[in-house]
Amino acid sequence: MSGLPGGFTRERGLHLLREMLRIREFEDRCAELYGAGHIRGFLHLCDGEEAIAVGVMQVLGPDDALVSTYREHGHALARGIAMGPLLAELYGKRAGCSGGRGGSMHVFDAATRFYGGNAIVGGGLPLAVGLGLAEKLRGTRNVSACFFGEGAVAEGEFHESMNLAALWRLPVLFICENNLYAMGTALARSESQTDIRSKAAAYDVRAAAVDGMDVLAVEQAARDAVEHARAGRGPVLLEMRTYRLRAHSMFDAQLYRDKAEVEEWRKRGPLTTLTARLKSAGLLTEDDFQALLREADAEVAAAVEFATAADWEPVADLARHVYAEAVTA
Repeated sequence: MSGLPGGFTRERGLHLLREMLRIREFEDRCAELYGAGHIRGFLHLCDGEEAIAVGVMQVLGPDDALVSTYREHGHALARGIAMGPLLAELYGKRAGCSGGRGGSMHVFDAATRFYGGNAIVGGGLPLAVGLGLAEKLRGTRNVSACFFGEGAVAEGEFHESMNLAALWRLPVLFICENNLYAMGTALARSESQTDIRSKAAAYDVRAAAVDGMDVLAVEQAARDAVEHARAGRGPVLLEMRTYRLRAHSMFDAQLYRDKAEVEEWRKRGPLTTLTARLKSAGLLTEDDFQALLREADAEVAAAVEFATAADWEPVADLARHVYAEAVTA
């Protein structure tokens, strides 16, 4: 049984699968480029979590605001940031979407209202509340969406942000990507209450737990949440229950979990499950899948070529955007 909703089309399935494949192939190549020294610093990949980025972006409009975490490549691609400038940003090149000054953890793109990844755990939550407050004061129907990991739930920013968003009935969508391990600490070792969804009750905020490995479940939950927020009924917390199939970062030896656990979750991976459902429903053939894969690989190859050929920022510009220029009378 495919388990697809009534009226689900082949075009819809191919679109969702294409978007997730783009993210997966991009990040797989990023891992190779990191090993070759082309990408430096930290690199956090979202292998296994692609359904959340793709599902949520299906229901956000171009005028909605978005704040992410340091694991934001998937969010950025799904939001519409071009792959070439995104990779150039990871390279630190001037052609990057943030001018090469953000790197992997601080992707920013004003044109798509993508207000940055954030290296501080929970650091994006107050920003999302501020963006939501701005939309309410302007009288728009726009929402502010914020991605964060379950590790951020232990931070004060989470509780302060939830409280203010509820108190002021702000159009904020809180999206917790619960991958069970905040860096290398299992959720049960850091939280006495591991049901993240239940924490919203303290602030009288609507909440739901979602299978974050199922792009269709993510899309439907996000659609309901966005409709609630747009109608002026206040914020929503979505706990996306997911799993990262790669290490926390490229420096992580993963000594905190068994390989067998990872392989069990891999069977539930969003690409694997959607592909199987589409094939079962007769909406996808292996030739279709291979064509989508080639399409994604071609886009990645073009992005690598773009980023490799891009210029470095001149050393003379090093202090630009760092210090304010002196004002003379």
